[in-house]
Amino acid sequence: MGRRNYLVEGVSGVGKTAVAEEFERRGLHVIHGDRVLAYYGDPATGAPLAAPPGLGDAETVAWGNSHWIWPVDKVKALIADTRHAVTFFCGGSRNHHHFLDLFDEVFVLDVDLATLRRRLAKRPPDEFGGRPIEQELIVRLHATKQDIPRGATIVDATAPVAQIVDALLARIGSA
Repeated sequence: MGRRNYLVEGVSGVGKTAVAEEFERRGLHVIHGDRVLAYYGDPATGAPLAAPPGLGDAETVAWGNSHWIWPVDKVKALIADTRHAVTFFCGGSRNHHHFLDLFDEVFVLDVDLATLRRRLAKRPPDEFGGRPIEQELIVRLHATKQDIPRGATIVDATAPVAQIVDALLARIGSA
């Protein structure tokens, strides 16, 4: 059987990292996109960028979100690596349109607004989503769905993480 690759996306606070850690706990291969792939860059070209000087706090947060990308060549290389039967890429990127079609399936974790606010309220200020200005952006993105991949399978992520992972594994036919 060939190698399979899945993307697990969603706004900050829906549980991508918790799901990734549960996959790892179960011995599955995971790429933590937000930890090992992401950088600030041009979503069209991939060129690394720094925030323009003179932006206010809200503008800097919005700029950072819209320029949070993954290196397309590295994603393609990881997808082509056949050492693992299944790989889960967990995290978000604003340039996913460059590699979305390479995944066997794309999942978007979603929660209701009250759950999202509760989860974000628990984040420390040095983690994205821990500051009120970041929480405002995340809540807006949650409402508009503007950053999530179109055509993805929506997954209710309000259940305990083990149940979410069980549901994802059942969906892809892997135990």
